[in-house]
Amino acid sequence: MLSALSVVFAFGLLVIIHELGHFIVARLNGIKVLEFAFGFGPKIIGFKGKETNYSLRLIPLGGFVKLYGMDAEFDENGNQSIAPTNDPRSFNNKKVWQRMSVIAAGPIMNLVLAIFLFIIVFAFFGIATANDTNVVGTLIEGMPAQAAGIQPGDKVVSVNGVETTTWTDLTQAIHKMPEKDITLVIEHEGQQRALTIKTELDAASGHGLVGIGPEVTYQKTSLPEAAQYGFKQTVSFTRLVLVTLAQMVTGETKAELGGPVAIVQAIDQSAESGWENYLGFIGILSIQLGLLNLFPIPALDGSHLVFLLIEGLRGKPMNPERQNFIHFLGFIFLMALMLAVTYQDILKLFAGKG
Repeated sequence: MLSALSVVFAFGLLVIIHELGHFIVARLNGIKVLEFAFGFGPKIIGFKGKETNYSLRLIPLGGFVKLYGMDAEFDENGNQSIAPTNDPRSFNNKKVWQRMSVIAAGPIMNLVLAIFLFIIVFAFFGIATANDTNVVGTLIEGMPAQAAGIQPGDKVVSVNGVETTTWTDLTQAIHKMPEKDITLVIEHEGQQRALTIKTELDAASGHGLVGIGPEVTYQKTSLPEAAQYGFKQTVSFTRLVLVTLAQMVTGETKAELGGPVAIVQAIDQSAESGWENYLGFIGILSIQLGLLNLFPIPALDGSHLVFLLIEGLRGKPMNPERQNFIHFLGFIFLMALMLAVTYQDILKLFAGKG
């Protein structure tokens, strides 16, 4: 039950904050908001505010804000109606920069959410500092160390007969042995045993890896320091995501995509490892969601921004039918991609249980 709640809360927070960005900036620009929805598909429950319908939909994998005049509306009989060209509350009757601000507000709010979550982590839990000891703090799922039965709290006494009393000694000994068998002497609850495992190659650095992380301690910090670290952390992860994507495109890094199943698993694992990891992971997801929506992929916010930029440069909008067709193709592509990565997630899930 707790696992399900952690996943629902994470997805809900990411989506609601994103759509809230569109909603707030639309209202600030005097645009009428017809509906604020969490989820897709059939409506489960809803209520009407002063002029906006608020609804909860069946599929909780997104949401939307319906803006007056942005798209053609249909009545109960299926008749199409378009907002009057002189209606000041219509989205399409606003200036280009106003419409761009509404579209960009969603992704920007995701970045703001990431900063806020990192500030909470730093302010309430402190700044994580790796301990320079030979004690294993974390394990990466599916990596050799976990498969060999190493557990958090175990000490790595030696690597290939060389004593490792610090984390620096340990990582240096493993890093210089990519894709090779190494012998580790592990101390678990006072008992020592030798394990022979094969390291994996980290393509980016050329180092050997077994999938272990050090123990960390948290140092308390003031709120102003937490705010500074929260901003820096968001900038750092944003840069990391962009660099990683660039490396995937150029072939420097193997392209590995995770779908909804993989994301749910990761959220569940972060929730089990403590509030600081759970909130921090949501912050990372929020950065990824914000950046993804800014990419010029049809059906996402980025493509709307590109069309608006073209309109601003040309002095007139693109053909609406052409825009809708491009967005439709983008939607089909995204659905196909989601199905593909979900299928791969399920294959990995069952392979891990075999």
